[in-house]
Amino acid sequence: MMDPKGRNTFEAVAMPHLPLLYRVARRLTRDEHHAEDLVQETYLKAYRAFNSFELRSFGIKPWLLKILNNTFLNRQAKENRGPRSVDHSTLEETHAADETTVLPELDLEHVDEELKAALDGLSPDFRSVLLLWATMELSYQEIADILGLPIGTVMSRLHRARQHVTRQLGEFARENRLQRVKK
Repeated sequence: MMDPKGRNTFEAVAMPHLPLLYRVARRLTRDEHHAEDLVQETYLKAYRAFNSFELRSFGIKPWLLKILNNTFLNRQAKENRGPRSVDHSTLEETHAADETTVLPELDLEHVDEELKAALDGLSPDFRSVLLLWATMELSYQEIADILGLPIGTVMSRLHRARQHVTRQLGEFARENRLQRVKK
């Protein structure tokens, strides 16, 4: 509940987490404008429900992340039900990307892009679990609470997400003839 003296106002407890929520939203949506909209909708929902929120020892962050994740998943479900449109420039960019070749030298920026591509290749369910674990260093239980999942499901999704990313980056390493250095 809100503090009757106003010490725990919504702004005081929720706004410090804005950068974190934006980073998570940016990785989930893969688009800065969609991420901004997602964070805005998350904060609006949280503000409306703040009177029923009980500030406990673990703070407001898990609650905000849960709202963000649920809002993202609801948006995705709504988008998947409707028709999709693709503009001509997107089709040309996709065609041009298919014709590009992998650079023979190791380019660290290219490695970052490969990691992003591997993350983007995950389903939203797996990506959410992996991002909460890797970027925010949350425990399995905290992730389970945020996503409303059993802890076993969190562990399974995290394992499968890590396998996918490892497999994708392994292919990149083989294609670029990168090998482990034996000591």
